[in-house]
Amino acid sequence: MGDNFFPTGAEYFRILPEMILTVAGTLIMFFEAVLPESAKRMLGPLSVAGLAAALCAALAANNNPGPAFQNMLVIDGFATFFRVLVIAVGLLAVFGSTEYLRREQSTGGEFYALILFSVVGQCVMSTANELIMIFIGLEISSIATYILAGYLRDDPRNNESALKYFLLGSFATAFLLYGIAWIYGITGSTNLVEIRRVLISAAAPPLVLTGTSAALMFVGFGFKISVAPFQIWAPDVYQGAPAPVAAFLSVGPKAAAFAILLRVFTTAFGSIAVRWEPFVWGCALATMIVGNFAALQQSNIKRMLAYSSIAHAGYVLVAVTAHSDVGGAAAMFYLAAYAFTNFGAFAVVTYFSRKGEKYVSIDDFAGLAQRQPAMAAMLAIFLMSLIGVPLTGGFFGKFYIFKAALDADLVWLTVLGLLNSAVAAFYYLRILVVMYMNEPGASVADLPPVDGAMKIAVYGSAVATLVLGIFPSLVLDFASKAALK
Repeated sequence: MGDNFFPTGAEYFRILPEMILTVAGTLIMFFEAVLPESAKRMLGPLSVAGLAAALCAALAANNNPGPAFQNMLVIDGFATFFRVLVIAVGLLAVFGSTEYLRREQSTGGEFYALILFSVVGQCVMSTANELIMIFIGLEISSIATYILAGYLRDDPRNNESALKYFLLGSFATAFLLYGIAWIYGITGSTNLVEIRRVLISAAAPPLVLTGTSAALMFVGFGFKISVAPFQIWAPDVYQGAPAPVAAFLSVGPKAAAFAILLRVFTTAFGSIAVRWEPFVWGCALATMIVGNFAALQQSNIKRMLAYSSIAHAGYVLVAVTAHSDVGGAAAMFYLAAYAFTNFGAFAVVTYFSRKGEKYVSIDDFAGLAQRQPAMAAMLAIFLMSLIGVPLTGGFFGKFYIFKAALDADLVWLTVLGLLNSAVAAFYYLRILVVMYMNEPGASVADLPPVDGAMKIAVYGSAVATLVLGIFPSLVLDFASKAALK
């Protein structure tokens, strides 16, 4: 570290996306308080403009990579990849929630501001090179999402969802902080590169102390990415939260949490990988099994997608277990494919559920293909991608993950992962059968026309899913160069 504590212009430029999002979120809250009701419809477009500007700034910052603010943040290809991903998810969340909020008569600028603030936290997590910054980013994102989960205050389901998420999230954060304090105590630093330097030096602390710190931090990260045995909150929270919030929670915070998990465990704890790999191996397998077999028994589609998201976290953990450049790139590609696929599936559920989310049972989707063939086709694309059918992003995502596992000699984990994928196909295909084979019921009789913003969210997600499946190299080449060495 240098002695100059005054940031340069280049350093400010590197955190321009976070600055733009913070200013936009603050302006939205200000306008919410002062504008008349008739003018508040501009708040959604304002949030879109803020996110679009932040997206451009993130791409521009990648042309001038490097550390910022005394090495607390680092802008590199890895950070840019996740920054762009979480900002894109934020854009989809705004488009996917506009009609929902109008339908539930809860239009308010604070919803958009909370989305923006959560994305700020996720961007900080993506760029953090220091454990304290990781914690700050995690809390900025988490506090906003705790509030979003209970956004419809008159709905008891929302209140239960927010309370469970907050209590369990705070408990998990305590483990993360304890792990950070522990590693600081034994290495004298919270900088990831400095921690690695100490751990590979001749004066490295005892392995039992380092391993305990890594395990405590993994608990904190494990909660955010909902891996077994820390997944218990996810089904209740996703089911109870507003549908567009559940869509956002299932992809944005999860992608950012995987970003910090990859950065911490490949940078700081890379030297003890041989010790943590068996533990992550077990977590990956348990997560796939718990997610897939629990999803088989669900009749509520939001709850089924929640268990499905747990299973997909297990697939990404397979790539983390591989602990290689190929594994890192595979995890990044998979998270991108999964983000668009899962958000799109939740967006269709948001549209279909109607006011008060009356229609969220799988059987309610009976005959959707006859009444609304375009939305049924979009949901079919998303479900096939979640299964891993060729020409969708999900296929190449799983292909690269299992290839990375085989390259790392994780043969049994690959075999068991593929068997889990076969189990998952059953509950996804069940929805397709209900949509296309069953006779329409009362739930599809009065379907409203699809709102323009919702079309952008659904069709945009579908296009991204297909592009990643047909031209995977567009993203995979960047991910391969950006994967942490």
